Amino acid sequence: MAKRTCDVVVIGGGPAGYVCSIRLGQLKQKVICVEKEEVGGVCLNWGCVPSKALIAASHTYEKVKDSGATMGILAEGLKVDSNKMQDWKEGIVKKLTGGIRGLFKGNGVELVMGDARVTSPRTVEVKTREGAVETIEATKAVVVATGSSTIELPTFKFDGKQIIGAREAVSLRQVPKRMLVIGGGVIGLELGMVYQKLGSDITVVEATASLLPGVDPDLTAVVEKKLLKHGAKVFKSAKASGYEKNADGSIAVKLDLGGGKYDTVVCDTVLVAVGMRPNGAGLGLEELGVKVERGYVPADHVGRTNVDGIYAIGDVSGQPMLAHKASKEGEVVAEVIAGHKAAKDWVAIPAAIFTDPEIAVAGLSEAQAKEKGIEIRVGKFPFAALGRAMAVHETDGFFKVVADKKTNELLGVHIVGPEASDLISEGALALEMHAFLEDIGLTIHPHPTLGEGMMEAAMNGLGHAIHIMNRS
Repeated sequence: MAKRTCDVVVIGGGPAGYVCSIRLGQLKQKVICVEKEEVGGVCLNWGCVPSKALIAASHTYEKVKDSGATMGILAEGLKVDSNKMQDWKEGIVKKLTGGIRGLFKGNGVELVMGDARVTSPRTVEVKTREGAVETIEATKAVVVATGSSTIELPTFKFDGKQIIGAREAVSLRQVPKRMLVIGGGVIGLELGMVYQKLGSDITVVEATASLLPGVDPDLTAVVEKKLLKHGAKVFKSAKASGYEKNADGSIAVKLDLGGGKYDTVVCDTVLVAVGMRPNGAGLGLEELGVKVERGYVPADHVGRTNVDGIYAIGDVSGQPMLAHKASKEGEVVAEVIAGHKAAKDWVAIPAAIFTDPEIAVAGLSEAQAKEKGIEIRVGKFPFAALGRAMAVHETDGFFKVVADKKTNELLGVHIVGPEASDLISEGALALEMHAFLEDIGLTIHPHPTLGEGMMEAAMNGLGHAIHIMNRS
């Protein structure tokens, strides 16, 4: 059994693990990163990045297809080449994962491909792809960054062809004629809307009373309206209870609509998108006394678990399961291990949902602020009143800012509309700097841009917006 030593072992090469490894290398630590599949993790290989590539492609296709009736751009013979689209997407993935390997090499990070198991607070055993077993001793720390995996429903076991999860959904080389999506959350709606734009008839089944559970219902309503406008069927407070294969190869999915009502939907592909499960169990942590709760490995404000020398970052360490949160935790833990002062002291973690239109939020919602007993003022501004939004022919949605009514300090920013995922960064910065509505409203924004909506929403909260009527 081969044995080697280093300062830190990082288990997992996803957004948490690879960032932590690179930062450790920058801080002159000898680090070994163990990854069982491919660097970049879920995010780069079959999650965040490839799904956004397909979202962009489907959005472009829809805009070109519809531009004749609006912009006077007529395109003949427009069609989708699924194989070419997938090749393009895979090229992006290859560039990004190759980039990480290059950064590892440039920063002195050693990459070991294999399955890792923690055998002591300073020792990791790795079964490599070649079948060999190596022991790695870390003089300083072991960092657990094992991410999360797709949840599989017992009644809808993945077959990789017709019953699929997000991993397969981003790699389909043929657009399904009919797709049923189990789960009206982020993954289900993002990927469901991709295939809706590319020509699939979409049915969404959501167990709760609302699509995108936990998101401000005002924002969700805009996305649901567009989903329905394009012909989707949406069943809320409903469950997919099972399915049968038809003689023609189609699938008949049984729906329990509640209240003794049932229905059946025939489709060609079922996308199961009911969430992700943390990968904290089965790593040997429990045997060492590390606290593991339903797969999560809880960590404190500097990433430490309850056992000295073992840290946890990213999806496996707790909600929210977001790549940018994972990466920031990776940086924090790397600096802590290297002896620097660092902590998870952010004010807000922004979140982006790449539906059509996009949704992005940072900070408190109206409901959350009220639950905290804060008296609030709300400012809103519609994209329909922005010249830039009209010029790009994307006017659905609005900006919403939530502020303390007594002080006007910004508490939250909520956007549904074009480029919301990019526009939210101004809101996140404003929250980190404890900005007031006046700070945003008095900041001159370039014209004509979508970002002017943030300024106008802040001024609307103060009753001073210029391009809409203010509430008295």
